[in-house]
Amino acid sequence: MNLELHYGLLGSLEAALIALAVGFVVFFLWWQVCRRTGLSAGHAIAWPCLAAVAIGAGVDGWNLFYLGMVQLESPLYARLALAGIHDPDQLGTRVVLEVAGALVGVGLGWRAFSPRAAAEGDTRGD
Repeated sequence: MNLELHYGLLGSLEAALIALAVGFVVFFLWWQVCRRTGLSAGHAIAWPCLAAVAIGAGVDGWNLFYLGMVQLESPLYARLALAGIHDPDQLGTRVVLEVAGALVGVGLGWRAFSPRAAAEGDTRGD
């Protein structure tokens, strides 16, 4: 996704909001599949969490893993590795916020589409 995000904390928050939307949409799609095939609510929550984190934080998570595992002994290799990363100063923060956003998006989707949550919403005013 070639989105032009801001740098710093604002860019990390933008990435988290995108991951939140991805989590919500992925949960909705999986909820439809699980409802039609008769799978449990655990399947409807766990698989969207995994997919949303992989989609929402996959590239930045890979870059964080790569920088931690590869031995960047040469300044040239370090420069090449950092050149492909948008805002490498905030990479760790961005990964954490993207994972949290994806999981919150799945949780919001579960809250919005779960029949049990809808039934609780009807009796909450008592």
